Amino acid sequence: MNPQPFIVAPKNYPHPLNIVGEHVTVLASGEATGGYEIFLQQGPEGSGPPPHSHPWDESFYVTKGEIEFGIGNDPRTVVSGTLVHLPAGTTHWFRFGKGGGQMISMTGR
Repeated sequence: MNPQPFIVAPKNYPHPLNIVGEHVTVLASGEATGGYEIFLQQGPEGSGPPPHSHPWDESFYVTKGEIEFGIGNDPRTVVSGTLVHLPAGTTHWFRFGKGGGQMISMTGR
């Protein structure tokens, strides 16, 4: 596979997926990049996944609102402009705070 350059403008975003109450838009698939994925994640207050882990790294850059992240047994509330990086195998969860929130996430394969 030879990945090609691409641009994804807001007018061309694919329809978001509804996952545990949040809207996840695939901005770059692993197939398109040849190795990683990028998502736009938006959710109303209180939405987010239960504790889980993945066999791949995952990073989140908060672009709007406050989001509470549970990393192992350590919950932390982070604000817009914060990057959260989770190495493969890290148990984690998150909840969008008051008024909801938005973040960009990137995963390895």
